[in-house]
Amino acid sequence: MKEFKYVITDKEGLHARPAGMLVKEAGKFASSIKISGGSRPVDAKRIMAVMSAGIKGGMEITVTVEGEDEAAAAEAIEAFLKANL
Repeated sequence: MKEFKYVITDKEGLHARPAGMLVKEAGKFASSIKISGGSRPVDAKRIMAVMSAGIKGGMEITVTVEGEDEAAAAEAIEAFLKANL
């Protein structure tokens, strides 16, 4: 299992466009990818789950990746977050 924390720097938070891009990126991997931002963890591969998490700008999120390609998935999701959020 890989886990890392990230602070959302986009003042609008995890809104529709980046949420859709995140789901697309997460879908490339077989591993389970969960995001939690103060509430229950949500599946990063499901757009409605990501949107319902209510992740705002300035919030710290925890990303947990578990599965056969977890190292590559964690690296890709962290790079995505840094580039887009």
